[in-house]
Parts: sequence; structure tokens; C-alpha cells
Amino acid sequence: MATIKHFLQYKDLTRSEHEYLFARTAWLKKKFKAYEVHHPLFDRHLAMIFEKNSTRTRLSFEAGMQQLGGSSIYLNTRDTQLGRGEPVEDAAQVISRMVDVVMIRTFEQEIIERFAANSRVPVINGLTNEYHPCQVLADIYTFIEQRGPIAGKTVAWIGDSNNMCNTWLQAAELLDFNVHVSTPPGYEVEPERAGVYSNAHFEQFNDPMDAARDAHLVTTDVWTSMGFESENEERKRDFADWCVDAEMMKVAAKDALFMHCLPAHRGEEVEAEVIDGPQSVVWEEAENRLHVQKALLEFLLLGEQKM
Repeated sequence: MATIKHFLQYKDLTRSEHEYLFARTAWLKKKFKAYEVHHPLFDRHLAMIFEKNSTRTRLSFEAGMQQLGGSSIYLNTRDTQLGRGEPVEDAAQVISRMVDVVMIRTFEQEIIERFAANSRVPVINGLTNEYHPCQVLADIYTFIEQRGPIAGKTVAWIGDSNNMCNTWLQAAELLDFNVHVSTPPGYEVEPERAGVYSNAHFEQFNDPMDAARDAHLVTTDVWTSMGFESENEERKRDFADWCVDAEMMKVAAKDALFMHCLPAHRGEEVEAEVIDGPQSVVWEEAENRLHVQKALLEFLLLGEQKM
């Protein structure tokens, strides 16, 4: 029996597999824009398990699975036995006998790791506290689509060293680009939590302007991620000088892009003139979640396909 391939962290796939996914995404997106039917996953079923709220993750996976000819089943832990204390291991044994692939959006990475260890089918990380690999997959594809290869380029991460930051650091090691990270004191990168044990591809800056200088991409996220709402007011004070504004974009490379995984709080982590300005590609970035996840679903279920 072939080994089951999961996508729980960005580094779970090799560089060549990521490069295949980027090429396949472009192929699938072109077919989508031309209204060409492509149903390689006919009669395949995706279970989507949500413990955290979602807009883009649910919509992109649900629509993507349908566009590939399959179906999706939405499960919220509040409405299932998981919400009443059923062991994750037991749920994985049952759910994975009834569907072909599972996507989970939850809190601790440990939960999804335990599920995958007991699953008979591929498991995809739709977001955990530690990582958000599908979002960074879409972000990197968006950069490639707009500017070409990302190898050798510099990404400036401004704000919290959260799941997005951790995933960018993993991607940089794998795909050979650099990440400049600037966080307020007390919110610095934790290498072990990020799963990164070398600083060859990232550098930390006290001043966010220094991190953004000459960067090819400037990106950020909300200051208070889901599960940290009790820290909201404290974080607003701590992050006050880490707002991406026009001045910060001016010190970046002339053709630098701005990205945000959304939802965004204008006037907090980013000024409206940046996110709604000409350097912003946030809407393309959001749409590309749909296309990269179609490529990912197809790959995990069928392997590499001819184009």
C-alpha cells in the first residue's frame, strides 16, 4: 500500500512537488477562466472539519472540490461528537473510512497531527495556531503569477510571529528566498515553534522600516489571531508602530507587492491606502486559494498529472 501523503506543514512537500503544484495551479486556473469542465475527482468526497470560524477556507475548498467533480461535507466540531469529547484518534478512524480526503481547521497543531496519524486518507491543514500552509501556497503562487520566480527574492513580514510567519519561514528554506521579520519586543520568532532551525533564510529586525527596505513583497496579518482575543487591547498598544503604511511601502523595492491573508483591519495592521492601493494584490491572493487548493487536492488523491 502506498504511503499516504498529508499536507500539515509547508515542508511536508518537497521543492519539486511545490513547483509542480504552482505549474498545475496555472493550468487549472486557465481552464477555470475558460469555463472548461475538469472533473478528475468525480465521486470523490472531502470532509471539512472546522473548529475555527472561516470564510475563505470553507468557500475555496468547497467550491474547488465541486469544480473538480467531487463533493464536500461540512462538519463543525460543535455539531459533532468531537465537540462532546470523542477522541481525535477514534474520529479519524471513522471519518477516513467514509471519505477520500480530509481538511481540518483547528487550534493546536497536535490535533491535526494525531488525526493524520490515524487517518486512512490524506489530511490537509486548513489552519492551526502554528501553521497556515494553504494560505502561503496561494501567496507564493500569487507572487510567481505577478512577478515570476520567488527564489532569491525578499519577503518582509511585519507584525506578529504567528502561524503565517512560521509558514513563510518554512517556505523560504524550501524554495530559497529570504524573509525579513519585524515584530514588537516579546513577539519574536520562536524557531522551534516555527519548525525552522537555521537563520540562513531569515533575519529579524527591530525596526519594521528596516525589514521592509528593498523587499519584493511586504505582507502582514491581523494583530490578534483567533484564540488570542483576550490579548486584543494589549496587542493594539504593542503593535501600534507595526502598521504597514505608504511610507513603509516606499522603502520597499519599486515594484514591491503587498499581501494580506484577510480579513484585514484597515487602520490597524495596514492603512487603507496600501491595501486598496496599486501595489496590493490581496484579491488575487484570495482567489488563488481556490486554484492552489484544487491542485493540492488533485495531487494528494491522484499524484502528478500530465499538462
